[in-house]
Amino acid sequence: MHAGSLREKLEQFDEQWAPRIVAAVNDQHVKLAKLEGPFDWHHHDGADEFFLVLRGRLVIEFRDADDRRLDEGDFCVVPSGTDHRPVAPDGEAHVLLVEPAATRNTGNLDTDRTVEDPEWI
Repeated sequence: MHAGSLREKLEQFDEQWAPRIVAAVNDQHVKLAKLEGPFDWHHHDGADEFFLVLRGRLVIEFRDADDRRLDEGDFCVVPSGTDHRPVAPDGEAHVLLVEPAATRNTGNLDTDRTVEDPEWI
C-alpha cells in the first residue's frame, strides 16, 4: 500500500515544468508539477494525458480544438497525438498528472525542458 500527502509532496520542490513522480498505478505514473507561463507545443504518441489543477489556473491550448481553461479542481484529458501547450497564465499553478510511465513531459520534442527520468518524491 502507498499513501501520502500531495501538499507535503509539493513542498519538497520548487522547480517548474519538471514533474515529480508520487505514485505508480498499474503502468501509469501519478506526477506533480509546478507550472508558470507557457510550455512548449508538443504531443504524446500512444499516450493520453490527464491534468488535474490542484492550485491556480491552467489553460491547455490546442492547435485543432478550443482551448480549455481549468480552475482549481478542474481536469482535462488530452488524447494521444493531440498537439497541445499547457499555459499557467496567472502565476504558478500546481497540477497532478496521470500518464503512462514511459511518457516524457515534452512528448515528441527534445528541449531544455525535457525530463528523461523524473524524480520520485
